[in-house]
Amino acid sequence: MATVGTLKSAGVRAGDEVVVPAYGSAEVARAVVELGAVPVFADVEGDSYCLDPAAVSDVVTSQTAAVVAVHRFGRRADAGWIRDVGQRHGLLVLVEDEPGADLVGAELRRAHAAYLDGRLTGVWTPQPAAGHTYEQYVVRVPGNGRPDRDAFARALRAKGVACKVPVLAPTYRMPGLRRDVFLPETERAVDETLALPVHAGMSRRELQKMVSACNALGGLLQPAF
Repeated sequence: MATVGTLKSAGVRAGDEVVVPAYGSAEVARAVVELGAVPVFADVEGDSYCLDPAAVSDVVTSQTAAVVAVHRFGRRADAGWIRDVGQRHGLLVLVEDEPGADLVGAELRRAHAAYLDGRLTGVWTPQPAAGHTYEQYVVRVPGNGRPDRDAFARALRAKGVACKVPVLAPTYRMPGLRRDVFLPETERAVDETLALPVHAGMSRRELQKMVSACNALGGLLQPAF
């Protein structure tokens, strides 16, 4: 990720503010800190997990120099909207791939995702989007947030499904990046999301087994109101 060099060459200096996503890996925020600039965390959209342009506008100040958006889980950030916000405020806008992004096997992952989209009933499936490569197939577990999601994940693992929690905490709660903020979509995503395996080597039988396990467990959960 070339964030530091790009920001530096664009004239971002120590003390400048740089808007970054609150949900996801901390590499971008740490790159901003390495430059001596100040990361400012903006909330994400609930369906894409990428920067919410309206949330970016909410945190821009006279000290803001740049915005860094990151594609998340193979879903592309809405670069057009974010660049519009940048132009309106006179900001540098960078749109970057998620660390470790891999296009190899994308067509098979899409096929697996389409199969799961049409059969999973126990979880909320990802919103389809053009160009989605499904680096991770991230669902939401309805119910009582993190307690239900974590119990659901343990039960799936006990049935041999290698699921994982994709993001363990908001970036603004990580060491060296802590801020006294609460961003609702980010908090909800951290508590509810679960990544199901869709790697290219999966067989149809493995997918069927995962669907059966998820649907049986999901029938026990109800959305919290």
